[in-house]
Amino acid sequence: MSIVADTSILARREGTSGRLSDFFWRNPKILLLLMLTPPLLWLGIIYLGSLFALLLQSFFSIDDFSGLINYEFTLATYRQLLIPSNFDIILRTVLMAALVTLASAAIAFPIAYYAARYAKGKWKVVFYLGVMLPLWSSYLVKVYAWKLILAKEGIVTWFFAKLHLSWLLDAWLSLPVVGGSSLSISYTGTFIVFIYVWMPFMILPIQAALERVPGNLIEASADLGGHPAQTFRHVLFPLALPGIIAGSIFTFSLTLGDYIIPQIIGSSRLFIGQAVYAQQGTAGNIPLAAAFSVVPIVIMGLYLWMAKRQGAFDAL
Repeated sequence: MSIVADTSILARREGTSGRLSDFFWRNPKILLLLMLTPPLLWLGIIYLGSLFALLLQSFFSIDDFSGLINYEFTLATYRQLLIPSNFDIILRTVLMAALVTLASAAIAFPIAYYAARYAKGKWKVVFYLGVMLPLWSSYLVKVYAWKLILAKEGIVTWFFAKLHLSWLLDAWLSLPVVGGSSLSISYTGTFIVFIYVWMPFMILPIQAALERVPGNLIEASADLGGHPAQTFRHVLFPLALPGIIAGSIFTFSLTLGDYIIPQIIGSSRLFIGQAVYAQQGTAGNIPLAAAFSVVPIVIMGLYLWMAKRQGAFDAL
């Protein structure tokens, strides 16, 4: 018995690498600390440090005469966000993000439901390829492709003309808020492209949440006389809600901070991302740009807190 016990313990290895291996094997906590130190330093210094510097800049102000930054603590920069022109930018961005999120959820739910309940085998693979394939192409290529599609000479206008519905498109574009000279220069075009680009981030969490719903619950609802609408409202939707909220975290936050899509497709009215770019790059008002940047952080912080209460992180 003692011979077996003695041979089960490896002999001390020679050399630097052998001694280090033995040391880490006997002290796994030190190995774990060394492995976690680089990513924690990156997170703490590069990511959190930059956010702290951004927050600090927002409490400074710009001198109206010299154009230099006044490094004195003040809330005057945040008060500038309440100016009608700046507040309209915030309201416009939040409203667009909310509408994109709601529309994405409405479109994604039936697709995710079919994939979760009916797609099997190779059709499940086709589903994942169809959802993930747009993410493999360049972001800018997709946006510029949509600019050509939605242009006045694009395929959408041609399609409406072939169906003799040009009058309907012209009537929509003549509306004061959502319209414009063409779909590529309107809030409608911005809305469409936002939905297309962020749709995969809504479909996958909903599909994951629906796959966790036991099929016998839906069958039990039908056996108890529940209509499909009642089954959806009282059984399916509450159980899929964490997945919907999880998907909305992506679509809402990505729309809230994006500035490329509104810059390429949309009107001249700014969104938060464009305002940050303009204030920092063109106007040189870094404190106001920082204050604009803090707005999405605060909004998403509140949104994530509410989403956590709904159990959305269980579906991520």
